[in-house]
Amino acid sequence: MPILWACEARVAKKAWAGVFQEATDARVEQFTESVSFDRRLYAHDITGSLAHAQMLARVGLITEDERGQIEQALGTIRRQIEQGDFQFKPELEDIHMHIEAALIEQLGDVGRKLHTARSRNDQVSTDLRMWVRDAIDQVDASLVALQTAFVGRADADQGCILPAYTHMQRAQPVLATHYWLCYCEKFERDRARLADCRRRVNVLGLGSAAVAGTSLPIDREWVASQLGFESVAANSIDVSSDRDFAIEFAFVLTLIAEHLSTWAEEWILWSASEFGFLKLPQAYCTGSSIMPQKVNPDVLELVRGKTARVVGNLTALLVLVKGLPLAYNRDLQEDKPRIFDSFDAVHACLQMAAPMVAGAELNRDRIAARLDVGHLDATTLMEYLIQRGIPQRTAHGIVGQLVRTALDRDVPLSKLSLEDFQAAEPTLDTQVFEVLGVQHAVGAFTSYGSSGPERVAEQLARWKQKLAVARSDGATADR
Repeated sequence: MPILWACEARVAKKAWAGVFQEATDARVEQFTESVSFDRRLYAHDITGSLAHAQMLARVGLITEDERGQIEQALGTIRRQIEQGDFQFKPELEDIHMHIEAALIEQLGDVGRKLHTARSRNDQVSTDLRMWVRDAIDQVDASLVALQTAFVGRADADQGCILPAYTHMQRAQPVLATHYWLCYCEKFERDRARLADCRRRVNVLGLGSAAVAGTSLPIDREWVASQLGFESVAANSIDVSSDRDFAIEFAFVLTLIAEHLSTWAEEWILWSASEFGFLKLPQAYCTGSSIMPQKVNPDVLELVRGKTARVVGNLTALLVLVKGLPLAYNRDLQEDKPRIFDSFDAVHACLQMAAPMVAGAELNRDRIAARLDVGHLDATTLMEYLIQRGIPQRTAHGIVGQLVRTALDRDVPLSKLSLEDFQAAEPTLDTQVFEVLGVQHAVGAFTSYGSSGPERVAEQLARWKQKLAVARSDGATADR
C-alpha cells in the first residue's frame, strides 16, 4: 500500500520531547523517518504489543479492563492498516510510534500505559526477530517446492545421460537424474542453515528495555511462551545492539542466491543454440523488440542479476555494524531496508525457479547426438586399466596416448581398433570395448554418491521420501 503522509500545520508531539525546548526541524523528520520501510513490521509489532499488554495485566501493572481496551484498540489499528485507511506521518518516525500514537488517540492515558517496561530498542529487536522468523519459514517452504521440482525432473529424465563439465570442458558422463539431484543437495544445505539460523533468531529481546532492563516486575518467560520464542535474551546490553541474527539470515539468503545464480547461468548456457540441451518454458522467457526470432532467458538473467543485490546487502550490513559501540545506535535503523530487500529478491527468485524447473525440457536427441564428443569414457578406461593391475599414473599416460590417437583421427575411443589399444598396452584384449562408450562408462560407477544407475536410484528414492516428510511438516525443522 502507498504511504499516505499526513499534511498538518501543527507539529506532532514527540514521545521523547519532554526535555526538548525546540521543535524538530522538518528536514530532520524527513531524514530520520523509517516508517516508509519499517511499516511492514506492523503485524509483528501489534502481536508483540498484545502479548506485552497481557503480561502487564498478569503482573498487575495494568488492569484487566485496561488490557481489554488496549487489545480492542490494537485490533482496530491493525484493520485500518490492512485496509489502507491508516494515516502515516513522517514526524512520528517509525511504525512503533505510529501504532502507539493511534492507541493514545483512541484511549488516552490507558494507551500511554502500553509502553510500560519496554523501549523501542527491545521492541524493534523483537519485531524484527518475529519478522525474520516468518521470513525463514517462507523461504524454507519455497526451497522445498524447488527441490520437489528438481526431483520431478529427476524422475522424468531417468536414463538420459548428460556430459558433465569441469573447467567448462567435457569431463565425464552422468545421468541427468544425478545432475538434478545435485541441486537438491545444495538447497538442502541452505535449508539446514536456515534451521540453524532460526534457533538464534528465536530469542526474545522484549523486556530488556533500553539497555539495562527494568525495575518493574515483568514476566519475560511468559511473553516468550506466548510469542513462540524458545528462550529469553540473557543480557540486556547485548540484545539492544545485537543484529547477528539479521546478518546471519542475510548470509544464508546470499548463499541461496548464489546457488540460484549458478543454476541460472547453467540454464542460460544450456538453452543457447551452441548447446541446445534445454528448452525453456516460454511463459518464463521474453522476446526482442527488434529481432522477432528471439526467445530470451530474461527471468534467468534477472535471477543471476538480483544475486548481486543480495551480495551487496550482506556487505552493507557487515559494514553497518563493524564499528558501532554498545548498545543501541540509530545506525541500526538502516538494517531493515537491506534485510527486507534480500528476502524480497530471493523469495521472488524462488517463486520463479520452481515452475521453470518443472516446465523445462531436455533436448534428448540433441544431447545424445554429441555424447561421443569429448572422450567422456576416458577416465573409466583408465580405471579399467587400474583394475588390471596397472599403476594409476601409468594408466593415465596410456589412456592419454589413446585419446591423442583418437583426436588425430577425429573419432571416439570406441572406434579405435584392438591393434591401437594393444599398441598402447599389449595386455589388452576385446574386453576393453565393454567399458567404452558413455553407457558403459555410466554403468561402471559404483561408489556412494556417484552417477551409477543403482546409486542414483537409491538417491532418488531417498529424496522422494525426504521431501514427502518436509512437505507434511510444512515448516522449518531440525535437520
